[in-house]
Amino acid sequence: MHPSSASPRSSGAPLTEPNGHPLHVMVVAGEASGDQHAAAMVRALEDLNPGNRYTGMGCNALREAGVELVVDARRLAVVGLWEVIAQYREIRRALNVLKERLRSDPPDLLVLVDYVEFNLRLARAAKQHGIRVLFYVSPQIWAWRPHRVKRIGRVIDAMAVLFPFEVEVYQRYGIPVRYVGNPLVDSVRPSGSREEIMASLGLDPLRPVIGLLPGSRSGELRRHLPIIMETCRWLRARHPDIQFVMPLAPGVDIEGDITPQIDTSLGIHQLVGQAHDVMSVSRALIIASGTATLEAALLKTPMAIIYRVSPITHAILKRMILIQDIGLANIVAERRVVREFVQDEASAERIGAELDRLINDEAYYQDVVDSLGEIRERLGEGGGSEKVARMALELIREGRLTGE
Repeated sequence: MHPSSASPRSSGAPLTEPNGHPLHVMVVAGEASGDQHAAAMVRALEDLNPGNRYTGMGCNALREAGVELVVDARRLAVVGLWEVIAQYREIRRALNVLKERLRSDPPDLLVLVDYVEFNLRLARAAKQHGIRVLFYVSPQIWAWRPHRVKRIGRVIDAMAVLFPFEVEVYQRYGIPVRYVGNPLVDSVRPSGSREEIMASLGLDPLRPVIGLLPGSRSGELRRHLPIIMETCRWLRARHPDIQFVMPLAPGVDIEGDITPQIDTSLGIHQLVGQAHDVMSVSRALIIASGTATLEAALLKTPMAIIYRVSPITHAILKRMILIQDIGLANIVAERRVVREFVQDEASAERIGAELDRLINDEAYYQDVVDSLGEIRERLGEGGGSEKVARMALELIREGRLTGE
């Protein structure tokens, strides 16, 4: 397929294929946070150039954005080497389905969002069919396996990055790259005032609230929920009036992954969605490392970051990771703003002691809040979804990035 020479802004008419058919964009995301970023990009692209056709892989957000899901990604959202091996057959099947779709129904552009090992294999297949590839959300090559940047450059046409410090990494190797900013800057906000949210959630405004965000992947939930339950019991013994709220990601298998691990004696209020509301009214959070830590930082809510992987995965990765902190909130701040409890450090006593200090020590609590306030400034002015959508149109129209 060949790009049209018409610009949707200059001509007033949507950009289409030369035969007049709508543009076909394939979008592939492998887990919940990537699914949200991808869906926001699709909506922005549709605003800029209405009437496109979208296919791909993702979860609920991409489906709701109008993407025909060739593969549902919810079963593929795994972290860690051992976990990937356990799911290998399912992941391989999904990859083959998408490769076949690239061959039989080639898109004008393939947009790959995070999920790096899977997506780089798909990118290689796309290049074999002459399909342009835009990669959105850079893998953390600055944290581990930096040599991957050369392999990435061979199979993509452009990289859209969320953090300004990532640009230089790609420029060093001559890979077309653009800093688009983090779309969370635009989307992270509570739905109302503290009083309104507390009332809507049925919470007592005079009692402290602790938000529980164990992650969205099945493996994360199995590893994190037991230690979170133990920590909650530790806290309840010291703060009998404490309230626990757990906002779950849409699509989570509540009956399979959540219910069997919940201690019902703790009275945990569970709900689907509304994570930003819960974060905004919580005194502090117990939160799995990932995008959610940035969302909490944007709302200036103190947190204890936790993460566990299988022992085999941890033994391998600890020799490969180049940075001290794994939480995105700390990485963006470029210093330890909030405490991290990883692997064996993630004990109820350690996590509970940090939450207890955030509840009782007002000076410490305020210092963390003030430090979190610096992170929003580092994430740019917003508009990230529209910027990456404009990159997509530029690659379709021009075949390459032509300028800022």
